Amino acid sequence: GTILVDNMLIKGTAGGPDPTIELSLKDNVDYWVILDPLSQRLYLNSTGRILDRDPPMSIQSIVVQVQCVNKKVGTVINHEVRIVVRDRNDNSPRFQQQRYYVAVNELTPVGTTIFTGFSGNNGATDIDDGPNGQIEYVIQYNPNDKTSNRTFDIPLTLSGAVVLRERLNYEEKTRYFVVVQANDRAQNLNERRTSTTTLTVDVLDGDDLGPMFLPCVLVNNTRDCRPLTYQASLPELTDPARVNPISVTPPIQAIDQDRNIQPPSDRPGILYSILVGTPEDYPQYFHMNLTTAVLTLLKPINRDLHQKFDLVIKAEQDNGHPLPAFANLHIEVLDENNQKPYFTRSTYEGFILESSPVGTTVSDNQNLTSPLQIVVLDNDVEETKDPQLHLFLNDYNTFFTVTQSGITRYLTLLQPVDREVQQLYTFSMTASDGVQESVPVTVNILVIDANDNSPTFSNISYNVKIYTDMRPGEGVIKLTAVDADEGPNGQIVYEILAGDQGDFIINDRTGLITIAPGVVLSVGRSYALTVKASDSAPPAQRRSSITTVYIEVLPPNNQSPPRFPQLMYSLEVSEAMRIGAVLLNLQAFDREGDPIRYLIQNGDPQQVFNLSQSSGLLALGKPLDRESTDRYILIVTASDGRPDGTSTATVNIVVTDVNDNGPVFDMFLPKNLSVQEEEANAFVGQVRATDPDAGVNGQVHYSLANFNNLFRITSNGSIYTAVKLNREVRDYYELTVEATDGAVDPRRSTLTVAVKVLDIDDNSPVFTNASYAVCVPENLPPGTVFLQIEAKDVDLGSDVNYRIRTQEALQYFALNKYTGELSLLKSLDYESFSDTEATFTFLVEAFDSKGTMPPGLATVTVRVKDMNDYSPVFSKKLYRGMVAPDAVKGTVITTVSAEDQDPPGTPASRVRYKVDVVQFPYSASIFDVDENSGRVVTRVNLNEAPSTVFKLVVIAYDDGDPVKFNTTTVEIAVLQPSVIPRFTQDEYRPPPVSESAPKGTVVTVVTAAALNQTIVYSIVSGNEEDVFAINNRTGVISVQKSLDYESVRSYELRVQADPLQVVRSNLRVPSKSNTAKVFIEVKDENDHVPVFTKKTYIGGVSEDAKMFSSVLKVKADDKDTGNYSAMQYRLIIPPIKDGKEGFVIEAYTGLIKTAMLFKNMRRSYFKFQVIATDNYGKGLSSKAEVLVSMSQALPL
Repeated sequence: GTILVDNMLIKGTAGGPDPTIELSLKDNVDYWVILDPLSQRLYLNSTGRILDRDPPMSIQSIVVQVQCVNKKVGTVINHEVRIVVRDRNDNSPRFQQQRYYVAVNELTPVGTTIFTGFSGNNGATDIDDGPNGQIEYVIQYNPNDKTSNRTFDIPLTLSGAVVLRERLNYEEKTRYFVVVQANDRAQNLNERRTSTTTLTVDVLDGDDLGPMFLPCVLVNNTRDCRPLTYQASLPELTDPARVNPISVTPPIQAIDQDRNIQPPSDRPGILYSILVGTPEDYPQYFHMNLTTAVLTLLKPINRDLHQKFDLVIKAEQDNGHPLPAFANLHIEVLDENNQKPYFTRSTYEGFILESSPVGTTVSDNQNLTSPLQIVVLDNDVEETKDPQLHLFLNDYNTFFTVTQSGITRYLTLLQPVDREVQQLYTFSMTASDGVQESVPVTVNILVIDANDNSPTFSNISYNVKIYTDMRPGEGVIKLTAVDADEGPNGQIVYEILAGDQGDFIINDRTGLITIAPGVVLSVGRSYALTVKASDSAPPAQRRSSITTVYIEVLPPNNQSPPRFPQLMYSLEVSEAMRIGAVLLNLQAFDREGDPIRYLIQNGDPQQVFNLSQSSGLLALGKPLDRESTDRYILIVTASDGRPDGTSTATVNIVVTDVNDNGPVFDMFLPKNLSVQEEEANAFVGQVRATDPDAGVNGQVHYSLANFNNLFRITSNGSIYTAVKLNREVRDYYELTVEATDGAVDPRRSTLTVAVKVLDIDDNSPVFTNASYAVCVPENLPPGTVFLQIEAKDVDLGSDVNYRIRTQEALQYFALNKYTGELSLLKSLDYESFSDTEATFTFLVEAFDSKGTMPPGLATVTVRVKDMNDYSPVFSKKLYRGMVAPDAVKGTVITTVSAEDQDPPGTPASRVRYKVDVVQFPYSASIFDVDENSGRVVTRVNLNEAPSTVFKLVVIAYDDGDPVKFNTTTVEIAVLQPSVIPRFTQDEYRPPPVSESAPKGTVVTVVTAAALNQTIVYSIVSGNEEDVFAINNRTGVISVQKSLDYESVRSYELRVQADPLQVVRSNLRVPSKSNTAKVFIEVKDENDHVPVFTKKTYIGGVSEDAKMFSSVLKVKADDKDTGNYSAMQYRLIIPPIKDGKEGFVIEAYTGLIKTAMLFKNMRRSYFKFQVIATDNYGKGLSSKAEVLVSMSQALPL
């Protein structure tokens, strides 16, 4: 629907009752154009689609033919309409790949181009045209990889080549995610479109690091590993075949720190060797495989000769990399008994019948069919032989014992056990070979019930009175028998054996005797009931007991006492029961309904229990403590207030245990202990704790809360060393011993035990540095001390001495055995060394004169420093210079020069200058010398008397060690003012020089004069590009190079005039009078043509446009200035109608306007030229094309 041509201005009408023309479209490809014949307008047909200049449509122009048929005469005219589709920045750059990748070795130098993958069609493309489609690349800040934009850069944004800006380090960072932005170059910055991609830069590992031993524990804030010591132990006198390869903890392994060198075939191998060790005969006993580091024993070791070996092992790359790694290997020679005994199981479950006689073996099952076997072994002894171990129990050793010999041991009974007293016995068991103890194991022995208890009534007989008004089913008495057995053995059945005469029955489970159904009681009758209580064991094992119940029948009586339902009550109460808890309901029954009063008559002197006087509820009144009282027998009465109205009952209360007591340590045992270092399984001391709770709640177990890797504690509280202690590492420990009981939620107590470690001589002196490096100047006299080494022996009372171990070094160096001072035996000469570096490397050792341990070793590297052999030498002994009496500060008088024959590039060869302020202090106050160039200059503005001669001493010195120097003298003569030329003007301002002036054009002439002197002119500043030249005799300044007003518009030259005799002496004498300034202005010429802002200007006008309607505005620019950049515009238009040109242009603004009416004109566009001429139409010209399309006016 967009109007493409507003009015085609074709004369005639295509509609209405009398059309004169007929309009139609030809060659309308894809029907992009719609014709409205009536209005003569062309519309864009974009329904359901978009006109896109960019691929894939790529429609850059639309050309159609408008066919006009004159209906009156039949003529046909075709008008071509060309519609140019201008580009719009509607497409963002698009990367051809979602992600880009490059791998870079960490050794790549800074400045290297590491990625060119955005070049060609591999990077981003933009299907827009012109600048809208041009791509440039920049690296953006990545918040998820904050160093990527600092590490990489794209200096050439159009190429997209990525350059490395900072050194890579694979060990610190292996991957960078570089966010690269591609943006087009649309002229309007706000309209630019962008897209981003991620360039993944993988850093490849380079071979810049040496090996390292594993495991590596880093020193804080560094990449260095802490010193590592491998450990191994060997039984003495062991055949090598039994122990090879030797087990080392941790296994010896070194890896290249450059772990990912690619390809893997380039990764170096690791070579292992034993560098040095003590004792020195270690090579007789050990060998290390060069490539696997497997350590093997060569022959058995006698512990009487060697108790340990301390070796230094080296790992190096097989490609000659200069950074090896070192580690220590400590090998302990063990006594023959070096293995702990051990049980084959961690826990044991046993069973025993409570009626078993003494000596019975504990079984491993409840059926008691097989004995419990306890197998304990010792790796020091062959498995088929009796290890002859001692087994001991930490508890219940009066109830059980273990057989004392054999591989398999058995538990037997020492005294009878009673399940009703204790059902479970839990204890730990430990095995000892006399030196070492096993880890304790837990043994649980369950006592199986035997029917060894008969049901028991509380009384031998019972007397009961009943009354004739009692009805059948009414209770007479409830009997209770107690059986301590469990299960069927403890289940009780009641029966009346005799005496009931059919008038009474008993409940076989509850023991309640009631009046039989249909029975009418008679006064005066009496009964003697024999009642039996039997358990439910098998008939052969069943146990029973009897009691007699005497019953007397009385007439109805409202005076009978209250009766308890039971004469005996039994219950168990936990000692943790809360105060106020109701324990039992002792309510009695009174036939007459009289109120009953309840009292505890006996058994509670401390008033632990409360009995409600009215309800008969028994409650706990005070806390229980099983450890002080574990049973209460209460006599309780119920009374209705009459003299014979009282009944009694017995309440048996058993207080059960809770774990309310923690273990308590015996504070009378020593708590300050000591043990000698370097001795494993050494006895340190013993602690003991007790717990008053019962059963497992009172069983005490010991453990160490700290240092349990260094010490161990047995089940009886004995403390031993678990490993060999090192007093030099730590000489004092505070062990926290924890005692716990055996409850599910155990209680704990702790005790702190102090252990002091006693010293033995077991350490070699250790140097403060494993290697020393020192720089010694050559030519030092013999006896000069240049280094002091130090070693320390952490053993107490040690006396460290020093000596040189390398024999070749003894001819050059001496080592004080007491102080560790290294001194020279002879002077060293740097030039006597053929190597690039003059160095000595030798071994020194430190030993304890009072001890027996091998010496400690260190390397000393002495680098001989080349000294400053030559002094600077001046080219002249005497320099001369001249100066004007009024010379300004900074005036150059002369230049001194000195050379040093020391090797070039060394500090000793660098020469610098300074003034000697001592010999001629006044001269030094007014003259100076440049430190680097040697130019002698005035320090101040001079005001000196003519003909005065100053002497100035200049020192040339080097940066060597020591600093060497030399001197020269400069004589400076102050000239007479008459011989110093004087310019006729201080400043010269010649007319401007045209920028088109040819070479040789005279700019101006400067003139100076001096008495009886020939003058020599020179340009001393402002002519760095040599644009101008001066005739040194005439003072004529001329153009030497082409001028360009647009580049440089003015110059300021400083010229100087000197007498010829001064110039011949190669001297210049600047002063206030013999210099002048020349200001040269460059005159602009019309040497640049106007340049239009566009090659083609496109506009449009409607057929009904009025005269002088604005169409468009053109503009041309000119680099020249002034009138040369002032434009005058004109049009070149072919005649349109009646000789009219159709358009006019404002000459100085460039605004194009209509100059005629276009109604009914058969033209779709006008094409003409515009001319721009600078200098208001008198200068240079250029042209551009103008295309004006005509649009048809729409009808109202």
